[in-house]
Amino acid sequence: MTEGPVDWELARRIATRVAGDEPLSRSYLGDSLHKDFARFTPLAEELVGIETRLVSAEGSARARVIDREGWIDANIRSFRRLLRPVLAESSDSSRTSAISRKVAAAELGAVLGWMSRRVLGQYDLLLAEDEDRDEQDLVYYVGPNVLAIEKKFAFDPKQFRLWLALHELTHRSQFTGVPWLRPRFLDLVNQMLDEVDPDPDRLKQGLQDFVQMKRDGKDPMADGGLAQLFASDRQKELLDAVGGMMSLVEGHGDVTMSRAAAGHVPHAQRFHRVMQQRRNSASGVSRIMQKVMGLEAKLAQYQAGEDFIAAIESQRGDRAVDVIWEDPQHLPSMAEIRNPRSWMERVSAA
Repeated sequence: MTEGPVDWELARRIATRVAGDEPLSRSYLGDSLHKDFARFTPLAEELVGIETRLVSAEGSARARVIDREGWIDANIRSFRRLLRPVLAESSDSSRTSAISRKVAAAELGAVLGWMSRRVLGQYDLLLAEDEDRDEQDLVYYVGPNVLAIEKKFAFDPKQFRLWLALHELTHRSQFTGVPWLRPRFLDLVNQMLDEVDPDPDRLKQGLQDFVQMKRDGKDPMADGGLAQLFASDRQKELLDAVGGMMSLVEGHGDVTMSRAAAGHVPHAQRFHRVMQQRRNSASGVSRIMQKVMGLEAKLAQYQAGEDFIAAIESQRGDRAVDVIWEDPQHLPSMAEIRNPRSWMERVSAA
């Protein structure tokens, strides 16, 4: 497992160590997660389908409750699928030193371990034709984290689990119900991978920009963390395109979740409020990690996605977002997300 640019086994060991353990998952409460998500996932899929009118081309959704280690393993598999073209080009392991593989593993392991403590659910959108289909197109729920959140905030478990399922099933409906969305996302990601070529001049300029922004009293991490700070012009263009797509997808996810929950999750508004406060109240190491990884900027983008949908619906009605799913060219850029009027001037109503 050490081929290519990352020592995957080392990354896994580091991530698992950082992830830690959640004793609640070994209690009797853990058993209820499997039963509830097996029941709520198809219900959420039905409610989301009614709200979005998107029909999955992959059949019925499948739920899997996993622990933090399982989430780490699932994401390492996804990274390896994503990096397969890069690994193929770098099949000669001598091209990548053992030291650089271990450094990359330490970085990836630390990030995955930290995120595994916070993620509640995830839809695995990366598919590979030559892999077991039973291990793909899954909706994951990270059991220990769900239990910890329910205990901390005294959430009603059944309501919270259905509410969480609604969000993840909305993402699945987007990426399996809009034929071009998944390929478009993967194309943008692959273009970004093609641009990964450390440029000493770019790194030097990034450091200079960092120092100057600090002197000016600005936050160098505000626009997207280290990735944005050291990105080339082309990389920034691609990051903007991905940012616009994900802002729309997440904003649409939150809007759909709220509407589909009506009449089924009485505590939905409280869940939404508390989870937003949780995301915005990080401190200490968590705050540093969010800044470095650009998560703070991403959270702001997701709120901008909700605001974008509210703005276009105020002019065109509740189904205004549907026209976006008709054509990849209708996707808003990050600039259009922030200025919905410019998008409406470019894209006519359905």
